[in-house]
Amino acid sequence: MLLDNHGRRISYLRLAVTDKCNLRCFYCMPEEGLEWLSRAELMTYEEMLRACELLVKMGIDKIRITGGEPFVRKDIMQLLTALSKLTGLKELSITTNGVLTAQHVPALKAIGVRSVNLSLDTLDAGRFFAITRRDEFAAVMQTLDELLKHDIEVKINTVVMAGRNTQDIIPLVQLTKELPVSVRFIEEMPFNGDGHDYSGVLWDYVRIFDEIRNVYPDIQKAPDPLYATASNYHVPGHKGGIGIIAAYSRTFCGTCNRVRITPQGTLKNCLYDDGVLNIKDLMRDGKSNTTIVGALYTAFNHREKDGWVAEQKRKDNPDFHESMATIGG
Repeated sequence: MLLDNHGRRISYLRLAVTDKCNLRCFYCMPEEGLEWLSRAELMTYEEMLRACELLVKMGIDKIRITGGEPFVRKDIMQLLTALSKLTGLKELSITTNGVLTAQHVPALKAIGVRSVNLSLDTLDAGRFFAITRRDEFAAVMQTLDELLKHDIEVKINTVVMAGRNTQDIIPLVQLTKELPVSVRFIEEMPFNGDGHDYSGVLWDYVRIFDEIRNVYPDIQKAPDPLYATASNYHVPGHKGGIGIIAAYSRTFCGTCNRVRITPQGTLKNCLYDDGVLNIKDLMRDGKSNTTIVGALYTAFNHREKDGWVAEQKRKDNPDFHESMATIGG
């Protein structure tokens, strides 16, 4: 079992394979996009696989592939197939915006992907365009249909934003009545790549829950899996479930079991830190697996207590505005 300096188990890696995305969600990046990383700055698939092999041997048993948008990167199925064969890996999952995903669903099912997180902030095509700046709503809904048809567990991730999509909270809850999906409402975070002003969360987890309870007063608390970031709920008679993630309030740090690797190979012990180790650089400097594993253990033994401390200790301006696309979801 891999433990950090606070006695928390580390068992979950979020691996970002690219910073590029085919949407331009205003809360993630400016309309013109970002200054994308060059190919040389990105980890190669071989480097990603090597890093994952080492981490799985250390105790990681779940890997989630993120971006950017994973399916923007060429030949992504080759990496996913290789990862699915790692001895000791119990779960391989993906977070996607769904624009390019539908065609890959049968292959995902075939390699054992059992769960996909689908980013979807609204069920209204017009608001989808306003939020993402792209006319791709139909493609995302096709992906949702394909995932359900192939019996892949779907978690819909919805960032709740004042003045943008709060009117979608109830329609998304209604979606769980007939569909076996989990809709997770996420507090907005400051990772917008300087795309817009951010002055703190206006719709926190308490307000989101109150909005739902006003319409569904019989909503019930559901069990939370070990290490869950979401507080889970269920409306009686609904096939699906509801989750609320206090991503900005950071109420779940005490049981955090996850670390991240960015597209350029930076290990992040916390979403809010500025990186603690560059794995890609160690590999390209010719370091042995033993040396890299030692560096990883050292990094894990210096995890901050929570996201607030990690944010305060950033080396750059603490009033930061990274894009989630460069962090890795």
